[in-house]
Amino acid sequence: MKETVIRVKKIVSADSNDKIFSDHCVRITGNLIADIFPYKESAIKDFKGEYIDASEKTLIPGFVQTHIHLCQTLFRGLADDLQLLDWLQLHIFPYENAHDKNSLRASAQLGINELLLGGTTTLLDMGTLKHQEVIFDELIKSGIRAHAGKCMIDINDLFPEFKSTTHDELTETHELANEFHNQRNGLVQYGFAPRFVLSCSEKLLRETKEMMKDFPGSIYHTHSSENMEEIKVVRQMHNKENIEYFDSIGVLDDHTILAHCIHLNNREIQLMKKSGSRISHCPSSNLKLASGIANIPAYLNENISVSLGADGAPCNNQLSIFTEMRLASLIQKPFHGADVMNAKTIFRLATIEGAKALHLEKQIGSIEKGKKADLLLLDLNKPYLSLGKEEASIYSNIVYSGDKSIIDSVMLDGEWKVRNQKSLVYSQEDLTNYGKEELVKLLKRAG
Repeated sequence: MKETVIRVKKIVSADSNDKIFSDHCVRITGNLIADIFPYKESAIKDFKGEYIDASEKTLIPGFVQTHIHLCQTLFRGLADDLQLLDWLQLHIFPYENAHDKNSLRASAQLGINELLLGGTTTLLDMGTLKHQEVIFDELIKSGIRAHAGKCMIDINDLFPEFKSTTHDELTETHELANEFHNQRNGLVQYGFAPRFVLSCSEKLLRETKEMMKDFPGSIYHTHSSENMEEIKVVRQMHNKENIEYFDSIGVLDDHTILAHCIHLNNREIQLMKKSGSRISHCPSSNLKLASGIANIPAYLNENISVSLGADGAPCNNQLSIFTEMRLASLIQKPFHGADVMNAKTIFRLATIEGAKALHLEKQIGSIEKGKKADLLLLDLNKPYLSLGKEEASIYSNIVYSGDKSIIDSVMLDGEWKVRNQKSLVYSQEDLTNYGKEELVKLLKRAG
């Protein structure tokens, strides 16, 4: 079995004590962290595996993003400056409806490439209505860790062409889950993905939740309480708020992740707390679509699980966890004080708290013996980062000052995916050309 030892300047562990180790080594056996130990030349003198001297680099856990739309990456820059329902009706639903297998493959590859280069090693993806198997193929080929699933829609007043029947949605979803849940030794798991209340019948929402019992470890992933007009229509349909409606039909529990949750009343907050449901916070998307600012400090004070996601490229224009971390902190400070959502808290939301949201905290999210080797080597020796004492500024450098340029290398499940800032998965030139070609064809199909 392959063994690797990496010597680093610092290890930011994100463990329960937030330990930071100086001049330590990590020994990786296969896909697991086998040991963490202080560097001594004598300790590695007779080591027969691969030894990497990264003694000027910092090692951190791979980032986790809990709300992504890989199918939308191809639409970046094509749906700017609109609010949610117009954004969906005028651009996103027509574009998703126009996907064929080739354009969807290009979109998925573009998204995975960007995420890996940016240090995201685990994601929760909401797929699209047709050709979902293509996204699974790309997830498996790339080796990224993911929960993913077909986007389920059986109602669509915004764009009626883009929907299916309740029966077909449930049947196809079950078939996909049978085929792809726990693929590639568990790297890929199923995430059941009814789109949101406005596009799903009660039968679809309920029976999807029931279906999960056949697939242990799966996640229920949908949108909620993102936009005031959306909430108004939900009230008209069900005479309830989003979270109240979800509670009434029995889909809230600790395997449910709701993207956004910007506009929750006190009763809804308590329902989230009682059920153990998770929130995926997407600050860039919420700002760009003028949806609002979620009261994340209040949710954290109630011990509600919160993690981070970039959402889709057309409502964000990038899939950077660094942008989400920075904004997640800064947008709260005018309302709650300068000391709220500090850099260490945010770093944990992007690592171990993301892992907890997906029930993967025993496998990933921190650097600890026995966990999977999902690791990032960072170069924090940059003139645009703090020049002060490194340990004191390490979280600040990552959260407030960092971007993908500080990511030197990415290891996922014990395999290098990015080395010296170069992707080992995709050719950047080929990917760009393929994306351009498929976008032209998709736009023609969309009319």
